[in-house]
Order: sequence, then C-alpha cells, then structure tokens
Amino acid sequence: MATYKTQIIATIIALAIFLIIRMIIRMLVIKLGKSNGINVARIRLINRYTTVTLFFLFVLVESFILQIKTSDIALVFSSVFAVIGVALFAIWSILSNVTSGVIMFFSFPFKVGDKIAIHDKDFPVEAIIEDIRAFQLHLRLDNGDLVTYPNNLILQKAVTLVQKNAIEDDSKKA
Repeated sequence: MATYKTQIIATIIALAIFLIIRMIIRMLVIKLGKSNGINVARIRLINRYTTVTLFFLFVLVESFILQIKTSDIALVFSSVFAVIGVALFAIWSILSNVTSGVIMFFSFPFKVGDKIAIHDKDFPVEAIIEDIRAFQLHLRLDNGDLVTYPNNLILQKAVTLVQKNAIEDDSKKA
C-alpha cells in the first residue's frame, strides 16, 4: 500500500483536475449555447462529446501516473485506433454529420425558427428550421412536409436567411 501511495494521490489529484475542467467546459458550453439561443438538446449533446474526450485524456494521463510502459500504451492505442479507423471508414457519413453538428453548434448563423433557402441545384429547399440534431436538420416546408437535411450537406451548400424567427411571425399572424 505504501508503494502505491504517491500513485493514488496523483490519481486523486488528476481526477479532481479533470472534474473541474469538465465542470468549467460544461458551464462555458451552456453559457455559449444560451447566449446564442441554441436548443437545450444540442447543448447536452456537445457536453457529452466533451465529456467523452476528457475521459480519454484522463485515461491517457492515468496510464502515465501508473507508469505503464510507453510501448504498451502505443500497442493499445494503435490497436484501438486501427479498429476505430476501420469502423469509422465504414460509417464515415455518420461521423461527417456528427462533426458537422459540432461545427454548427459553434458557428451556424441560423437558429430554430428561421426560414432558410438552401441553394442546391438538384433539390432546392425553402423551409423553416424546426430542429437541429446531431445528424440532420429538421426542416418544415410551406406545404407542411417535414424534410431531414444532413448536417454535412448544409455546410457544403449556400444557404440564405429568408426570414428570421418565422415560427413566431406565423403565430402572430394567426
């Protein structure tokens, strides 16, 4: 027990630091999301992504605290990344949409309720944004149809704001 005392103390300190960092990042994401009028579900999703990333960083730091050989760490990480790489290649479209969803959280100029026009030569869309999810946007067309539009495509196409807060404006007319 005495031989592991320093490692136990270092682990407790590292865990405390990571929990504090996680709490700070969560508060910043919530504050940023609320100040930009972002949906609560999207804020939670980004918080999950940051928690998972911090967990992997904690595992890496913990392996150094426990003095695991670098060659063993390299073997484990190369094996894990090889499996993940094959899996991600098989589902690259999903990964692309999730990454686009994260990018849209921080820099997407349109909000839920805005009416937008997507300038796509094959499928032009003019609709109201009902929801912004991890993989796609939910768009409501003027005829009432619901269209799901992949996040990675929305970042690749030109988009024009037709009307800000179109949902609120429609409820005022009624």
